[in-house]
Amino acid sequence: MSDWRANLIDDDAELAVILHETTRIAVLGMKTEAQAGQPAFYVPRYMAEAGYEIVPVPVYYPEVYEILGEPVYRKLAEIPDPVDMVNLFRRPHHIPPHVPDLLAARPRAVWMQLGISHDEVAETLA
Repeated sequence: MSDWRANLIDDDAELAVILHETTRIAVLGMKTEAQAGQPAFYVPRYMAEAGYEIVPVPVYYPEVYEILGEPVYRKLAEIPDPVDMVNLFRRPHHIPPHVPDLLAARPRAVWMQLGISHDEVAETLA
């Protein structure tokens, strides 16, 4: 069996290719405008300003139906069209319950933000 870590990308050139080929990003754990000072809001806002289509998937805020002018989905499985990437803003111990949805969504890439890692999940997804 090959080493699953070979499928992880941390090379700047490879990351640039993925970002260049990405247009639609689901943001799992996205915050709302009320939390504008938190990375889980301002990073997706920056991505939207850079031209990416952002699909908000907050795990809290049941009263919120739209973030950054985009409709909110409660689970990755609810998103009607494919996404190129899923950007994770979840604490590592909260990621495993999302694995079935991540596998079903079949994004080209799953991006764990700096400081977020989960080897078992990464191995499953790789």
